[in-house]
Amino acid sequence: MTNYILKDENAVFYECGFSCDNALFLKLGEESFFLTDSRYKIEAKEKIKKAQIVEAKNLFEEASRILQKHKIRKLYFDPCELSVKEFETLKNSKYTYFEPSADFSKQKRIKKTNKEIKLIKKAVKLTQNAFEQYASYLKRQGLGKDEKRLHFECRAKLSDTGRYDLSFDPIVAINENAAKPHAFASKKELKIGSLILVDAGLKYERYCSDRTRVAEYSQEITFDKKDQSFLSSKRQKVYDTLLKAQQNAIKAVKPGVKACEIDKAAREVIEKAGFGKYFVHSTGHGVGLDIHEFPIISAKSQTIIEENMIFTIEPGIYLPGEFGIRIEDMVKVTHTRAAVL
Repeated sequence: MTNYILKDENAVFYECGFSCDNALFLKLGEESFFLTDSRYKIEAKEKIKKAQIVEAKNLFEEASRILQKHKIRKLYFDPCELSVKEFETLKNSKYTYFEPSADFSKQKRIKKTNKEIKLIKKAVKLTQNAFEQYASYLKRQGLGKDEKRLHFECRAKLSDTGRYDLSFDPIVAINENAAKPHAFASKKELKIGSLILVDAGLKYERYCSDRTRVAEYSQEITFDKKDQSFLSSKRQKVYDTLLKAQQNAIKAVKPGVKACEIDKAAREVIEKAGFGKYFVHSTGHGVGLDIHEFPIISAKSQTIIEENMIFTIEPGIYLPGEFGIRIEDMVKVTHTRAAVL
């Protein structure tokens, strides 16, 4: 792919090491162009070394002029990124044929470099530490707080009071609210014996992490250990089933297998335990500059797993009106297996 245009911030950052909320990146053979407005021109010049900085009021009109000037015959674009108006402006270039290629930037990023792996590992470690700080807060002050306050405190612990950006808005859900895979915070209060689910992650130098833990609330609550005990036999059965399913899926990871085989390894355990219809999402997803990247670990995915891919393994069981449990870790594919980050 010699000639292409990008608008997505993370896709642009991957190409040139800088992005902002009003920019385009043009790759035309050996030449690269970073188009932005006057607000970002100075910082772009400071941080971008391998692209020409072009200031413009209308980025797509300027991109069209550059395409005509260089007489570009074919340009790849991601139709998921551009609005109809933006594309109509861009295609005014009379020489150029525009070739749609959905998610081609994410496809380029599906295998991580050594530098990216180090940054993601750091993000994972910081998230792990933040989870334990959050568990300490719950021990000291969590009793009687509702999900909205617990959500606020989770954000504070993850960001280290603003030091880090978050990978996504955290999920903090209690009891039956945890049966909603992406629950919104409610006024449900944390009590002794409550089941609490926490799904959260932070970014380190733009690279994301993602982790989910579930525990039963007491003064001994911790998210550090995955062997959790529950007073309810039903909760315990669901949790133990999920832990076994996750371990089974992790064991299935190695170069050369299809992503759907990893999903199957988790799903079979859950189905055998009688909870198959309550596992309502895929087993995992890639993580990098975006919180959801390739590969997708689902029942339909035919992606062949390769070394240095990084993705989540996160089976879940959700019993409407009762509770939900999900256990999530990120793994890196080595030359023989999955290494849990």
